[in-house]
Parts: sequence; structure tokens; C-alpha cells
Amino acid sequence: MPDATFTSPDLTTFARLDELGLEAVGQRVEPDRAVIACRVVEPDQWCRRCGCEGAPRDTVTRELAHEPFGWRPTTLVLTIRRYRCAHCGHVWRQDTTAAAEPRSKLSRRGLRWALEAIVLAHLTVARVAEGLAVAWDTANDAVLAEGKRALIDDPARFDGVSAIGVDEHVWRHTRAGDKYVTVIIDLTGIRDGTGPARLLDMVEGRSKAAFKTWLAHRPQAWRDAVEVVAMDGFKTATAEELPDAVTVMDPFHVVRLAGDALDTCRRRVQQDLHGHRGRKSDPLYRARRTLHTGADLLTDTQAERLTALFTPDEHVQVEATWGIYQRMIAAYRHEDRATGRELMVKLIDSVSTGVPAALVEVTKLGRTLKTRAADVLAFFDRPGTSNGPTEAINGRLEHLRGSALGFRNLTNYIARCLLESGGFRPQLLHPRLG
Repeated sequence: MPDATFTSPDLTTFARLDELGLEAVGQRVEPDRAVIACRVVEPDQWCRRCGCEGAPRDTVTRELAHEPFGWRPTTLVLTIRRYRCAHCGHVWRQDTTAAAEPRSKLSRRGLRWALEAIVLAHLTVARVAEGLAVAWDTANDAVLAEGKRALIDDPARFDGVSAIGVDEHVWRHTRAGDKYVTVIIDLTGIRDGTGPARLLDMVEGRSKAAFKTWLAHRPQAWRDAVEVVAMDGFKTATAEELPDAVTVMDPFHVVRLAGDALDTCRRRVQQDLHGHRGRKSDPLYRARRTLHTGADLLTDTQAERLTALFTPDEHVQVEATWGIYQRMIAAYRHEDRATGRELMVKLIDSVSTGVPAALVEVTKLGRTLKTRAADVLAFFDRPGTSNGPTEAINGRLEHLRGSALGFRNLTNYIARCLLESGGFRPQLLHPRLG
């Protein structure tokens, strides 16, 4: 950059202290951190009780963890002047709310850095606390307090929701208490093509009552605005609280039903033929993963393996169930949704009646598909409505729980999940953090 123009070094501007109403007056570098001495720019000498001008009395200092530079923790040491009013005797100190919240140990820039590190960079609280050189509790409490103000307690986060996804999620693997939560996802952005899905809320339990209670606490106008609900279960609760909403059974769960039927049939035939569970030398066991591969994705080796597997007559039940599974995949993968819908209608009709008695798994699958036919076919009529984004967010929450080495407090877990996947935007932060 031959035409670049440089100015004299300015620590106040470099450390962005001017945004906090501070001015750097000194610095020192310690082995584990950098320390910047600051003063408050505004004098603030007028008495807050009677309005008279006060006289300087003394000074006090306040330490704040600031945003790190180059991952070196930075500490601000503020020199704060105190005044005494000669008229009424009132004593006060300079206003530092531009620099930090009252009694906070983090500057506003430090708090913003911590929020962005956790929400956008997906760092752990321990790593953030290390970067700020503060205790874990200090970093966690500050982040949750600001996140609660900016996102969790913001009623506007429920605005504009017209499509939701519902699923269950395991939040801890211990015996004490309920280990399940019901996850509610806003799918409006995916459906309308305006943005990603986001975590809307999370409630303890996975029962009909848990989801029904959550819906009942939403305003009637909000419930009336919900047009589509993508789900696996919770059918009754949705019908009772959102009678006008269209329920869509997610393709992932529908295909899993067929996949489970295929696995159950394979195990049953394996047991009937050999009298034991599958072993690595058994053809049915060796083909267990190949059976779940879409026919259009089979390699030549896999296709030959299936041909050899289906040659013996004793494997005909597995072949018939596999055919149902492949027809279902073909319906969902068809590029034309109308044609895919026709294929699914024919499939549901074929497995609902006239199924040989020996195909007990197909018979059970047929009963389920016939009962939920409207929900299954609704997917083809409403592009972009899928519980896939719900599963994706569940995966992100699994990563969060793993990186945190587990959670013990459900309230804390829900708050962290909302920050992680609740559509948090930096512009929602306190104006002085911008």
C-alpha cells in the first residue's frame, strides 16, 4: 500500500476506549496480561441532589476486563474522580455507565467480545473467561444476563412465525429427573426463503402436555398465524391448540419408519433361518448398510451384493420390504413434487391392503402410513416445510452440550441453547456495545 497514510499511535483509539467515554493515560505489560490506565473524559462535577457545582474530593479506581487483543487479556484500570457538594454535602463519583454496567467486572467492549465469541464463534465459556482473565462464573453470568436482555426476554423474537418444527431432544444422560426437552423451531425463514431456521423455545419433557401447555401460553393471535407444523409426534396437541394449522410429517421420520421395518424384517428372517443374531459371515448381516442405500446411489459392487442376497427364495421377504423402502425414497427424491406425491399415494395404497400375512413389518408400516397419510402427503404440497432444519439445530445443541462437558441446570442449558441457535444478532446488543 504505497499511498497508505499513517497517524501517530493512539492507544485510546486502538483499544476503542473512546466508545466507552474513556481516555488512556498509561499502560504496562505484565506476564499474563496488558493493563491500560484510563480516566473518565466527562468531568461530571454537578451535584445530582441540588444541582450545585461540586469540588474534587479524591479518586478511586475500578478494574474492568476489556476485550483481548491478540488473545492477550486486557485489563482497564479506571481512575474515577469523586466530588463533594459544598452546599448539601452530597458525595458522588463520575458516571462510568458508558464504560460498564454498575458493579460489572467487564467493560461493554469486553462483554460484546464475550457474546460474539460464544454466539458467533461458538467458543466455550471457559475459553472466553481465559481470554478475559476472569473467573468462569463472572464470564457466564455477564453473558447470560446480556443475552437474556437482548434475546430471551425480547417478545419480538416470537413475531412473524408462520411455520414451526417440533422435536424431542436429550439434554442430559443421567437418571435424575426428566432427561428430555421439547424443541420448538421457527421454520418461517426456510419456508419463505428469507433466512435460516432458528430455535424458538425449549420446554422440559417430551409429552403431549408439555407442548400443549407451551402452545396454550402463546397469544391467540400468534397461534392463529401459525400455518404449518412439521413434526414426528405431538399430533394431538397440535390439533387441539392449532386446529387450523397443517401438520406435516417430516420425510426423515417417514423414511425411518420404513428403514426400521426393513431392519426388523432382516433380523426376523435371520433368526428364522439361522437361529441366531447376525454374524459377520452371514449375508443378511453383511448387507445391513447396503440395504439402506438408495438404489440410485448403489455402486456396482453393492448392486452385485444385493443381487446375490435376493437370489435365494428364503430372502424374498427382505427383498419385498426393501422394495417398499426404495419406493418411498424414490417418491421423496423425485424432482417433480406432484409426481412424487402420486408415487407416495400409490405406495400408501399398496401397503394398506392386500399385504401377505408373512410381511408383518410391512403390514404395521401400512397401518401407520394410512393413519398419517394426510400428514405424509402434506409435505409434497408445501415446499420448504421439513423438520430437517430442526434436526440440524438439534445437532448443534449436541455439539454445545459436548463442548460444555454437559449441563446440570436446565434453565442455564435453555439460555445457552437460545444464544447458540436462537437467531441472536449482534445489533440486538445494548446500544453502547455497538
